[in-house]
Amino acid sequence: MDETVIRAENLSKLYRIGHLRKYHTLRDAITAAFAASLQRLKRDFKSKEKAADYIWALKDVSFEIKKGEIVGIIGRNGAGKSTLLKILTRITPPTQGCAQVHGRVASLLEVGTGFHPELTGRDNIYLNGAILGMKRAEIEKKFNEIVSFAGLEKFIDTPVKRYSSGMYVRLAFAVAAHLEPEILLVDEVLAVGDIEFQRKCLGKMSEVTKEGRTVLFVSHNLQVINQLCSRAILLNEGKLLNDGSPQETLNAYIAMTTDITIIKRDLSSPKLRSSISRPDSLFKLTHISIVNSQKQLTSEIRFYEPFEIIFRGYATKGCEGILIGFTVVAKMVGCIFSSHQFLNGLPDTVPEGVSEFHVEINPNILAPGYYEITIGAFGSGVADHISDALEFNILDIGITPDKWWPSQHKTGVVDCPCKWRVEHNI
Repeated sequence: MDETVIRAENLSKLYRIGHLRKYHTLRDAITAAFAASLQRLKRDFKSKEKAADYIWALKDVSFEIKKGEIVGIIGRNGAGKSTLLKILTRITPPTQGCAQVHGRVASLLEVGTGFHPELTGRDNIYLNGAILGMKRAEIEKKFNEIVSFAGLEKFIDTPVKRYSSGMYVRLAFAVAAHLEPEILLVDEVLAVGDIEFQRKCLGKMSEVTKEGRTVLFVSHNLQVINQLCSRAILLNEGKLLNDGSPQETLNAYIAMTTDITIIKRDLSSPKLRSSISRPDSLFKLTHISIVNSQKQLTSEIRFYEPFEIIFRGYATKGCEGILIGFTVVAKMVGCIFSSHQFLNGLPDTVPEGVSEFHVEINPNILAPGYYEITIGAFGSGVADHISDALEFNILDIGITPDKWWPSQHKTGVVDCPCKWRVEHNI
């Protein structure tokens, strides 16, 4: 487990924005020579060269990956994740730095990678095995297992050009995972497959690492990264921002992408509504905010203190049988809990005009981390729904104001209060 199989040292990749580049042919040069002096021509050409734009897809990225690790790579679109994998698979060379990869590499970077469209699924299995340096007898031992995992028994002798994108991915992953590569590089292509197949893939990647092989996994599914990976790398604008435990890296990513500067939000804009909202809804949500135990507007709450979610709505006329509620969502997990006014003893009616609802959340329940609130109102003539109405952060301060207890000593997103008892000298 202490053997380094991938080492990246100051990896950088520079791309030039092509549409700004003007190509000069020999005819252009001769024509220009008649119109201006040679010196002026050179000066003009250089000025256009300087006007061209460049972008660093990767900039000074360094890390080491040990044998048997499963490493998640996360970041926004355009952060450099796919560029990194293409450098590691030797598809594209780095502009600066170097990458050392020790072992046989299988990659799944995009739908159809490494497949010949005119060949059948059977032929492509043998082709990919040969590319990996495997003998025919070795491929034949794995053949039935590959076909069964992909679930393509009926179509294995069909040219892959007739496969759907999902069938492509199923066969490609089955080939990459079963032909015993020492390093498996997987991009976000698994999102194409159905839920059942994604589960099979994740289980297979976990199984692969137990056999001492290494996996690099690019995904936007934070929950999968947190559960599957032993380590995670965060890229942003081509730079490595964080390299550590999945929880630590995911927290850094969520903090980077979460806007908790808004402490009171106006919900009147139609752009905030989801597709299930009705433009003619008789009741519409208008504002949402959070206040701490001192009744101060905030988006950051200490772990040990209660807080209130406050939201307002406006009814154009009195409504009966209306359900108004909210859901608290953790970005890495999903829904944590939901609540609505009817379950808490309030009537399911609202009069015409403005109504304001106050919901108190007890302390020591939500574990430190970032959350968002989804809010909605439904009933006869009413349908108003807003996803991500407001975001907030539970601060890792401690159990009580004078006692600090770091969240890394706990797991989960809800800290359920428990009564403990101990007996000594029994």
